[in-house]
Amino acid sequence: DFIKCMANTYHGEFNIPGEVLRMKGVNRIGNLLIPNENYCKFEEWIMPLLDQMLNEQNIKKKIWSPSKIIRRLGREINNQSSVYYWCWRNKIPVFCPALTDGSLGDMIYMHSFKNPGLIVDIAQDIRKINSLTVWAKKSGIIILGGGLVKHHICNSNMLRNGAEYAVFINTGQEFDGSDSGARPDEAVSWGKISLKATPVKVYCEASIAFPLLVSMTFAKHFQPKEPVENFNLGMMFILLMINFVIERGS
Repeated sequence: DFIKCMANTYHGEFNIPGEVLRMKGVNRIGNLLIPNENYCKFEEWIMPLLDQMLNEQNIKKKIWSPSKIIRRLGREINNQSSVYYWCWRNKIPVFCPALTDGSLGDMIYMHSFKNPGLIVDIAQDIRKINSLTVWAKKSGIIILGGGLVKHHICNSNMLRNGAEYAVFINTGQEFDGSDSGARPDEAVSWGKISLKATPVKVYCEASIAFPLLVSMTFAKHFQPKEPVENFNLGMMFILLMINFVIERGS
């Protein structure tokens, strides 16, 4: 989310040989191509911020959690194309139990040698997300994709004996035993989705299905509370979901 605000990501092909891309300094995510220099720009941006966070930890005794780090980065990116910028603007917490799995983790690793001592406390966030779920009047989940994110959200709902509403959108299949492929009925057996719920799994690529879902539900009644520069359809979906979380979340 942050890197795309700093440099372009390019549309490529799924079948470009990895060796060719490696020699050119280009990384492939599906059919998206990201030059190495994009990550260099990210490093130049993030390292001073990690220094600031460590300084606040030492002077103000502030212990950072993944959600606190994401909130700070959302403020610092100051870019309307960032999801986390809008989450910061609207005071919506973003939980990331695998914060260190990726480029940000690489930066934290390298920073630990340049300026060691930064603490990232995951216990704060598990308490926060589970408490939000347990004390919510109603719990509804919309999960795009699968894996750790899907399991983490569903697991927090187990503590309230299941979410009242659930929609899964992914292409995962059940036969391989993966969490991504697990149908909602499996979550019911764990108490992660309520026995009274009528959950739905949509077997579709999320970037196709989710805009259609939004356009036929939240979008019909959405009105921006303030004008937004460079407003586009993608940004409308972000604001719609932020609006939905604010209205339904607590």
